[in-house]
Amino acid sequence: MSGRTLVISPNWIGDAVMAQPLLQRLREQQSGRIIDVLAPPSVAPVWRAMIEVDTVLETPFRHGALQLKERWRYARLLKARGYSEAYVLPNTLKYALIPLFAGIARRVGYKGEMRHGLINVMHHDDAPPRPMVPFYAALAGEPHAPLRSGVPKPSMQVAPHTIAAVCARHGIDAARALVVFAPGAEFGAAKRWPARHFADLARAIHAQESSAQIALLGSPKDREAGEEIVALTGAAGMFNLAGSTRLDEAIALIAQAGAVVANDSGLLHIASALNRPVVALYGPTDPDHAPPFSDMARSMSLRLACAPCKQRDCPLGHHDCMEKMEAAMVWRELGPMLSIR
Repeated sequence: MSGRTLVISPNWIGDAVMAQPLLQRLREQQSGRIIDVLAPPSVAPVWRAMIEVDTVLETPFRHGALQLKERWRYARLLKARGYSEAYVLPNTLKYALIPLFAGIARRVGYKGEMRHGLINVMHHDDAPPRPMVPFYAALAGEPHAPLRSGVPKPSMQVAPHTIAAVCARHGIDAARALVVFAPGAEFGAAKRWPARHFADLARAIHAQESSAQIALLGSPKDREAGEEIVALTGAAGMFNLAGSTRLDEAIALIAQAGAVVANDSGLLHIASALNRPVVALYGPTDPDHAPPFSDMARSMSLRLACAPCKQRDCPLGHHDCMEKMEAAMVWRELGPMLSIR
């Protein structure tokens, strides 16, 4: 194998994290392999925290738009970089066009949206679908080949000096214990643990260690939820940073955390890849499909008869899968994880 390898990233943060073991497998096959990643700007910081990646290229395309001429022009730029193969992780037709236009000879991916001819090393998903990590890692092998046992865990790294600088920038005392809450979820409201439960959990943390810091992370959409949690808890020791941090800064703060409590979201999978102690909260989604992989991790799910419904909003109107997951239940898992300094 010669030249560079191009990996075209999924559009979601969590999926990008769970695709990282594919890169580990590719490096195992050829230690000197140069791997570049083409990713949306919103996901690019995730790939920059992966040691297997040489260069992260940011896509210039609008979300959801075909932009055929723009893809052709961008593919011409990629052609000059000399890629010998491409791994197309999104299942859409429009991303499969790019390596074809770039003249990349070997184009690997799943069948997706009628991509015969665009993908020339075509894999087919199992039924029922595999968990996401082995789903992506399978692309490192030949189609229909049995997946090797012992799929590696997703792994990310942040330099200590970066962590220290980000903590200082956002008023976090690196000498005091830090717990991160991730109360958001892009998928929909059904995946969100109620603010009052997060507030009750914060009070339990502060009852054990009054000096502990709790940082709430997420997108600008999560700012209001963070404000509600802080209002219910009291401002002491609480940092609502949702919408106030770039993704690379959020990654650094998670790397500093003694523990992370998160809904099924991109930040959950970042925490897992950074090997932080994690309590993952699952309601309408399947905890077995995309579980955390930290050495110390707990997946919380009531496993009600109506779950996983995989709906953005509770179709029954009661949201019992999250409402009935009381803070005391989560604290029983989180409390032993915390190493209060």
